[in-house]
Amino acid sequence: MPELKRLHADHAPAVLAFELANRAYFAASIPDRGDDFFDRFPDRHSAALAEQEAGVCVFYLLVAEDGSVLGRFNLYDLEDGTARLGYRVAEHVAGRGVATATVRELCRTAAVHGLRTLRAAASHDNAASRKVLTGAGFVPVGPAAPADLGGKSGTWYRRDLQP
Repeated sequence: MPELKRLHADHAPAVLAFELANRAYFAASIPDRGDDFFDRFPDRHSAALAEQEAGVCVFYLLVAEDGSVLGRFNLYDLEDGTARLGYRVAEHVAGRGVATATVRELCRTAAVHGLRTLRAAASHDNAASRKVLTGAGFVPVGPAAPADLGGKSGTWYRRDLQP
């Protein structure tokens, strides 16, 4: 059974393998991370861990029993009980409810970080992400600017968490 785990230093090889294996799949619906992301991955992973340690962000992985990463679920910009949610799942598990179930689990877990509200943006052409958000209890709250979505327009979603 896959398990939601907080990111730690030992996850670096599995996260890099996940990103590389799914790069083309992700680039079909969201902006590509670019070669620099992969070339400087050890530094980026360390920076993410430092942000997590500082309490600015919290990064989670959905990890399969064999240790491979099935998805990334990130809480960014933690401030005043609110955070921004971002996620991506591996192509071979997409469309099976994995992202929706994991976002729901993360919403239940978010209280440990003092969060009361989560926000997420999805582009108009990313139907899968919009379906995940609405399936996990998020509601549309307004337009998302291209600057929020890598050059694409879309919608902001919000979910108020249970105390």
